[in-house]
Amino acid sequence: MCEISRRESLKASLLAGAAPVFYSSRAWSALLEPIRIGLIGVGNRGNANLAEVSHEHVVALCDVDERYLKSAATQHQGAATFRDYREMLDTDLDLDAVVVSTPDHTHAPASMAAMQRGLHCYCEKPLTHSVEEAKAMAQLGKGLVTQMGTQIHAGDNYRRIVELMRTKPIGKVTEVHVWCGKDWSGGRNSAPEQPAPDHLDWKLWLGDRADRPYRDGLHPGSWRRFWEFGGGTLADMGCHYMDLPFWALELGTPKLVTADAPEPAHPVGTPKDLHCAWTFDHQGHELVFHWYDGSRRPDCLSTLTYDNGQPVNWNSGVLFMGEDGMVLADYGRHYLLPEQQFVGFTPPPASIPSSIGHHREWLEAIRTGEPTTCHFAYSGNLTQTVLLGNQAYRAGGSLKL
Repeated sequence: MCEISRRESLKASLLAGAAPVFYSSRAWSALLEPIRIGLIGVGNRGNANLAEVSHEHVVALCDVDERYLKSAATQHQGAATFRDYREMLDTDLDLDAVVVSTPDHTHAPASMAAMQRGLHCYCEKPLTHSVEEAKAMAQLGKGLVTQMGTQIHAGDNYRRIVELMRTKPIGKVTEVHVWCGKDWSGGRNSAPEQPAPDHLDWKLWLGDRADRPYRDGLHPGSWRRFWEFGGGTLADMGCHYMDLPFWALELGTPKLVTADAPEPAHPVGTPKDLHCAWTFDHQGHELVFHWYDGSRRPDCLSTLTYDNGQPVNWNSGVLFMGEDGMVLADYGRHYLLPEQQFVGFTPPPASIPSSIGHHREWLEAIRTGEPTTCHFAYSGNLTQTVLLGNQAYRAGGSLKL
């Protein structure tokens, strides 16, 4: 007698009823069963993601660092543990979905391996390490429930700004400036070669990158400073801050990208104080979108003040510049400037519902088949644009698309 798996049974039950939006959605709402989740990467950011999905059924935990794996396993003692995500995915655990929280260079390999097995996927930002991977992830994610880990997208402030910008209170937007005071730069292989610590599977950490001896200074966090594994401050924070203008202005693909920065300390390391500019054709006119990190800031910020004369001295932020005014924002606040010009202004009524939570959106979408807000089609386009800034810098300063 042929044995039918739980996943096949649930899929069959959906196909027998009304067709869902996604073929692979399962009827947990009716069956009241928890979603069976495997986590790839459970330290640091992965541990935070684990906490957000722990009310479901955590079936498997995977990490190349035994310290993180043991810590997570104490919270979920029934979960199977793995060092290699490929072994986890090939084991008959009847998984429904995975959460990927690894360094950037293994985002796409782990996520795509899961999606190729029909699993829904939540992946940390940036979605991928390369532009080509972002395109492939967006394509492979069709028919599955996906979400990129840009948690700020779920905040009410971003939603109010999107509603505001749709009413065009500052007229035609011609420039956007985004800056972030973080500094992930200056990677260089100066630490001595040595055996990898016993708790770390170094070859698995490297993934498909060239084999080399272990050195201190990459794991667990400083890999962001190296081109081979991360993409500096832009790759780390671009998907968070650039998400707001992309959503509010419904931006597509840029036609020109330029980038400049001081010479990096070492060729393998990402640059300090990067400036990128993307030129878009937007609603019949050109829009130039700027990024600045480290100590760089938009020139216009030095003269920007509130009506009381106090300077706008934000460490990170977003500035929409229109023909009839400006909108200044960050994660939790926003202002129309000049303030005097907008005295008595009534914001539009709220039309974008409050989020139930970034992770819960993904989990409920698995149950219902509804799309998420940061699915891989949207976040793939955002990630591609972010990474094109780094690509322009590495190509000599300019890319015409």
